[in-house]
Parts: sequence; structure tokens; C-alpha cells
Amino acid sequence: MDVVVLIGRMMFVVLFLSSALGHFTQTKAMAGYAQAKGVPMPALAVQGSGLLMLLGSISILFGIWADLGALLLLIMLVPTMIMMHSFWKETAAEATQAETVQFNKDLALAGACVMLFAFFAHTDELGLTITGPLFSL
Repeated sequence: MDVVVLIGRMMFVVLFLSSALGHFTQTKAMAGYAQAKGVPMPALAVQGSGLLMLLGSISILFGIWADLGALLLLIMLVPTMIMMHSFWKETAAEATQAETVQFNKDLALAGACVMLFAFFAHTDELGLTITGPLFSL
């Protein structure tokens, strides 16, 4: 079971690690897009969200307070979902559809983060982690 959970953790963080890399290597382009979406201090927001993704991913991947890592990803996902993928503001059908898909993806990932938080904060035998949970449920 420990190996299965580890494989799941590895699969889960790939998206966030690759996105964090993009946030740090393409900050200017991403900040321009964030600014167009009305995000305040877009360059800082891009770097901050990249940092949350990086720290949350490393935490979950290596099992270093993985419950906290899940919360860090959740903290990044909720504002991103609302500010960057506000499908209700779109007028063109294609844009509405694209933003709805991205909104729902972020919503599903946020739900997974909530479940991971609960799993890590509740389970006594996490196996294949460096530390135990920071929180206890």
C-alpha cells in the first residue's frame, strides 16, 4: 500500500512541478496574461503561485508535512480558479467553454488537495514519508 500511495503522490505532483517551472522561466509572459485577467501585482502573483506549487509539490512528493503541502496547493488553486478562469465573464462561446474546462480542472484538483490534506492529517501510518503530518484530524 505504501508504494501505491507514493506512486499516486508522484503522479499528482507532476502537473504542479512542471507548472512551477513555467512560472519561474516564463514569468513575464504569464504576468502579462494575469494582468489581462485583472490580477493585481501580476508578476508577484505569478512568482508567488509558482512558489506555492513548488513547495506544495515537494512536500507531497517527499512526504515532508504532506498535509501542509496539500494546503499550499489549495491556497494557490482557489484564487487561480476564480481570477484566471472566470468563465462567467466571457462572452464568446469558445472562450466560455475553454475557461469552464480550466475552472473545473482547478476545482477537481482543489478537491483532491482537500482529500489529500484529510488523508495525511488523519492517517497514522503514512509510510514512505520523511515526516509525519503537521496537523491532526
